[in-house]
Amino acid sequence: MGQWERFLEPYKQAVSELKIKLKGMRTQFEIENTNSPIEFVTGRVKPLASIYDKSLGKGIVFEPSDSLANEIPDIAGLRMMCQFVDDIETVVEMLRGRKDLTVVEERDYISNKKQSGYRSYHMIIEYPVQTIHGEINILAEIQIRTLAMNFWASIEHSLNYKYKGLFPEEIKKRLQFAAEAAFRLDEEMSLIRGEIQEAQKYFSANKELSTPRIHESKTEERRKL
Repeated sequence: MGQWERFLEPYKQAVSELKIKLKGMRTQFEIENTNSPIEFVTGRVKPLASIYDKSLGKGIVFEPSDSLANEIPDIAGLRMMCQFVDDIETVVEMLRGRKDLTVVEERDYISNKKQSGYRSYHMIIEYPVQTIHGEINILAEIQIRTLAMNFWASIEHSLNYKYKGLFPEEIKKRLQFAAEAAFRLDEEMSLIRGEIQEAQKYFSANKELSTPRIHESKTEERRKL
């Protein structure tokens, strides 16, 4: 195993374990038949090329080290998606209260959006990973955002990669406009939150009831053939 593989393995383990645990939070809401503030969870370990770019930008030697691990706290990254803006604070409070991780830093880019229009809530956490050589504390970043915020951020990330951060002025303005439009959408959806959640429950309940009828109708069709 190479030095980078050895260095990144605990990060992969941390992402894998945290995904299971964070998805488990959503499952618990479902078991209690309560609206979950968590829509879905994703996670990844930053590719070596991205670690290299970030180390270059920070003036850090590109080699596995404690210094690099501390200076790049998002080598392990997770995203928690919410339907509504208000759900973000609920998720943040739940993470603050967990005993299996420690919140090290918080950055609120929702109340204090970036100049580009970017909105999200970032938490840097410390998570203990158990290895055959003992416990290793891994830094990881958890981003909590709405589906609309995530859509905008994904598009902005792709364009940023294309233009190397040097956006044409027209693209920059349109992105800022789109970010505000996405946030207005979130605000409007929050105003009819009750109606949306009631409709979703109604849809789910009726979908479950209709499934047997669909199955029966397919069986009848096969009999006719």
